[in-house]
Parts: sequence; C-alpha cells; structure tokens
Amino acid sequence: MASDAAGDISYDVLETPILDSESPNLLHLISEQGGYAYVSMSALAAAGDLRAAEATREMAWEQLHSGPWHSVLPVWRDAYSMACLYVARLHHRAGDFGEALKALDMGLIMGGTFLRQDLHAAVEKVTAKASELRVSEEEQGEVIVRKEKADFEEEDISVEAFWVVLRILPMKSFSSKIVGKRSALSLEGFLSDYFMSGSPVIISDCMGHWPARTKWNDMDYLKRVAGDRTIPVEVGKNYLSSDWKQELITFSQLLERIQSSDCTSTFPTYLAQHPLFDQIHELRKDILIPDYCYAGGGELRSLNAWFGPAGTVTPLHHDPHHNILAQVVGKKYIRLYPASLSEELYPHTETMLCNSSKVDLDNIDKKEFPKVQDLEFLDCILEEGEMLYIPPKWWHYVRSLTTSFSVSFWWSHCGDSPA
Repeated sequence: MASDAAGDISYDVLETPILDSESPNLLHLISEQGGYAYVSMSALAAAGDLRAAEATREMAWEQLHSGPWHSVLPVWRDAYSMACLYVARLHHRAGDFGEALKALDMGLIMGGTFLRQDLHAAVEKVTAKASELRVSEEEQGEVIVRKEKADFEEEDISVEAFWVVLRILPMKSFSSKIVGKRSALSLEGFLSDYFMSGSPVIISDCMGHWPARTKWNDMDYLKRVAGDRTIPVEVGKNYLSSDWKQELITFSQLLERIQSSDCTSTFPTYLAQHPLFDQIHELRKDILIPDYCYAGGGELRSLNAWFGPAGTVTPLHHDPHHNILAQVVGKKYIRLYPASLSEELYPHTETMLCNSSKVDLDNIDKKEFPKVQDLEFLDCILEEGEMLYIPPKWWHYVRSLTTSFSVSFWWSHCGDSPA
C-alpha cells in the first residue's frame, strides 16, 4: 500500500558524508581488533547487499555484548553505528521508512559517537519522508485518522484512586519531616541555603516558561514528534526485582501501554534514566537547563528522561552527582535519607549495585533490616511544574502517583571527586 500511495515520493539516497569519508580509517581500526569478517561483509553492505548489512550489524552487536559495557572497545560501538547506517540506507532506498528509522535509533542508543552526526541527519531525513508519505496516504483516504485522548490531564486519577495509591506508599510516609518548598528561588538563595549545606529543597514556579509544560501533556504532540522512534524501556516492579526485564519498543507503543495501565499494575512499562534528548532533538528543544545546575561552577554530567504510568518505582538508591529532578507531567512521591545513614540502609555489596539498598521500602523485612524502622527521613509529593534538588549521595526512593514525565539533570562542581 505504501508504494501505491507514495506515487510521486522520491526515495533518494540517504546521505552519510562522515561514513563515506571516514569508513576506510574506521574499517582499518576494526581489522586491527580482529574484525576481518566484519570488514569483508561491510564491503558488500556498502555495495547494497541488505543481508550483508544485517550481518555486519549482528557481528558488531555480539562484540557489544561480549562483556561488561565499560570494557567494550569504542571502535566496536562505532562499528555498530556504521552497520546501522548501512541497514538504514538500504531500507530507506526501498521506501521502508519504519525499518530505516528503527536501525538509526539503535545506532543512536547503542552505537559510538563518531558517526552520530550522520545518524541524526539521517533521522531527520527519514522522519520527513515518513511524514510526507503519511500525508499522501491520508489525502488518498487510505488511512483512518483516529483522535486519541487529547492529553494526560484527562487521565488524572480520581480522589478515591489517589487514596488507594497513598495506602501503598512505604510505611510511615508523611510521618517524618517534609521537604521544604521555595517559590521562584534565586540562584543566590539556592547556593547559600541549600547547595552549600547539601540540603534537599522543592522549587516551585520555576519552569512555567518551558514549552514542555504544555506540549508534553498532549498525546498527539508526543506521538507526532516521537511516535515512530525506538526506545529502551524497563518492564517489571523495578531493576532489583527478579521479574524485571528490558525491551525495545516504539514511543507510540509506550504511550499505548501507559494509557492501558493503572496504579496497581504489577508489570508497568517505564522509560527510565534514558538520554532521550540526545536521541530525539525535538523533545530537547522543549526543556531548558535550570540555572541551578551551574551552581559550583561545574558541568552538566547527564540529562535523562523518566516516563511511565502510575505505579512505577525507582528503589532506594543514591547517585554521585548533584541532581535536579524536574516534574514536567504528573506527580511523584519521593522519600530521602541523608548520606550519613548509609550503613543503616544496608547497601548491596556487589560493585554494580553498591549504590542501591537491599531494603525494599514497599515491603520491609523487619527482622533482616531492623535499623531501618526508626530512621528519620524527608519525604514529599513532587507536583507537576516543580523541581526537587537532591544533593550527592542522598538516598532516595521514587514512586509515580499518576502518569509521569520527569527530567533529571545531573551536574558536578569543581570540588567534587570524580565518580
């Protein structure tokens, strides 16, 4: 159907200038790491052989999964990007824009930085072609356009359901100290009252000028700018649970799952701690880096998205950097413990999980973790349009109370030790 509806749409060549000029050097580096089969197959892929292109991608994929992620040689990440560009170029030539876009997203998610400019330029061209084709099909009456629920605000949980959510919050919620809140806090006030002392604070009236505040409540907008993009999601209670797994789905599929979820779902789907804005530039334009992130004269370390239905949980853990958590859509319950209580929170001993607690706040084993019961903490409900400052090493537990879209800004200052 796509080819008939496409009529006059030209499936021209997907240009990859960096790949075209630098591929000999990159292939030489790959061969030095023993990738002779990859180099041979890539020549066929460059000549237009889709099977060969898929084979090069599979070879690079195997190298990416040959050991811990930090031990993967950068050249193999670039090799994976190269293979994704080959695959995307051939699917684009055939007019299969969905598969082309999926290959490009995989290159952005799993690949290296060397060919990222080619990947982004190709994404822009493929999405434009896909949109052109969609309009053509709609004009010919081949696509029935159904109006989805307009925004997430219509999905807000009822008062009765909200109290159900509150009943499943961790034991003793709201029985200790509440995180303080400041309206339109100045940078000077933030520095003197919170940053220097390492104290959490909620900042309200600070992001009303963000385009995301209105745009991200609009399902149609999110579907239009990101619906066809492939993203990694988590499925299950949380990353410490045995039922937890990861999947690759499109953003539209995530929106569908969010719409069909409720706050008691055992296996929610969660886009968690993903550098979405490096991948989808249209969404990056909707947010601004808060001035607070320049406190201490440091630099931004990480900018991540958190998007999912009510009931998603990030278990008790701590992070090495200063953190501003901006609540763009919905609301979240957050509990915080100071770094001084680390021993009483029973951290995992394994290196990969040493920043996570063994304590499941949703179901505390009082016999195994007796120290937790009497610890003081801070907690709060982070409302839509508010930011929470979480100092380095502060333990925090997060549960979404509604459909929620948050952005975390990690930064370090010149006095921080390397993480």
